[in-house]
Amino acid sequence: MRKIKVLLVEDEEILASIIKDTLEGEEFQIELAFNGQEGLEKLPDINPDIIVTDIMMPGMDGFTMVKKIRENGLAVPVLFLSARSSTNDVVEGFELGGNDYLKKPFGMAELAIRIKALLNRINSQPAKQDVYEIGNYKFDPVTQNLFFAGNKQALSNRESEILKRFCDHINQVVSTQDILLELWGDDSFFNTRSLHVFITKLRHKLSKDPRIQILNVRGIGYKMIVE
Repeated sequence: MRKIKVLLVEDEEILASIIKDTLEGEEFQIELAFNGQEGLEKLPDINPDIIVTDIMMPGMDGFTMVKKIRENGLAVPVLFLSARSSTNDVVEGFELGGNDYLKKPFGMAELAIRIKALLNRINSQPAKQDVYEIGNYKFDPVTQNLFFAGNKQALSNRESEILKRFCDHINQVVSTQDILLELWGDDSFFNTRSLHVFITKLRHKLSKDPRIQILNVRGIGYKMIVE
């Protein structure tokens, strides 16, 4: 069986060694870096299936490293590890291109499950439509850009994935639970708050066309209406 190749970027060397010793074996191959700059330097040679990274690190932090990775057009999945757990921190991580977030402290079994679940979600995603028309907007889910009157604004990975689900279900309710399970991996209250922040951001970015509304269907989910 092919091993899952993981680039682990963690400045706490004892924790990094514990993760490596525990997970490395039949299913995982763990390569270590101890700050963001080292992670960037090792990335081309390792070519990992997934990056697991701390946020707060000396030199270059995890957020900056992932921002640079995405600016270079690399789509390798990223799982953030951090003791920081405010909604703003989580949202910032997703906006910079993160795919999942695991709060410290965590169990090794949980980390292994989250890595495999994230890879399964990404590998099972259906092919993306080229361009969606939403009122006077055009949305390209591949480049994650939203166009209006010749102007372009970039969406984060998480904003793009949420908007794509709305575009696939125009004028239909998309359940909160489905979005959370597909994109976050669980439907906890904490992740629900994070989703609400992204919905607010999308409403603002689509506000130039008053015919477009993203409605909250209480207790069920959201509906994007285009009149």
